[in-house]
Amino acid sequence: MIQKKILDCNKRLSGKIKHVRIIKEEEVIIMNFSKYIKHCALIIVFCTFFTTGTISANNAPAQTKTAVSQTQTAAIKAAPLAVVISPKNYLNKNIIMNAKFDKFSTLGLDYKPAYKSSEDYISFLIKRDDTTFNIPLSEMKLFLKRDKAEKYIDLKTNDEIEIQGIVFSDALGDAWVDVKELKITKKAPDEDKK
Repeated sequence: MIQKKILDCNKRLSGKIKHVRIIKEEEVIIMNFSKYIKHCALIIVFCTFFTTGTISANNAPAQTKTAVSQTQTAAIKAAPLAVVISPKNYLNKNIIMNAKFDKFSTLGLDYKPAYKSSEDYISFLIKRDDTTFNIPLSEMKLFLKRDKAEKYIDLKTNDEIEIQGIVFSDALGDAWVDVKELKITKKAPDEDKK
């Protein structure tokens, strides 16, 4: 009888010991998991801290975005129509395009979502290269500082130009480009000399 009671006690004790071991293992797993969560949180905090410049650049006004983006990326060669078709793909990127000049304009100036002041900038249009007709690519807003634009006052329709700039907005689904450099690659023949 005593042996039976001892056996019963041993069985209960071994069951409790197993139960205690399982609880201890669960506590160890929970402690390891909480350490893992703490490490992940620290990594996220450090990543946020080190990328603060990029995060604040995304929330900054368009002109600040331009300055940050220009220093971070090299220029990408792009076709004007490709930029117009998907301006989001080129957003905040430094691009180089070749096109034919159409005319200076005021298109897009002083528009709040993609603001460029008409006092400081002039816009210009380039020609569409997907047609033989004389149609400007009005879906692309190109802005040039007025002091730089004065150097190109003699630009004529059909002059071939190289544009380097940063797509600073995709407002209205259009490409809005802050032109940093403009080069005349080929002058158009004079129409008077026919």
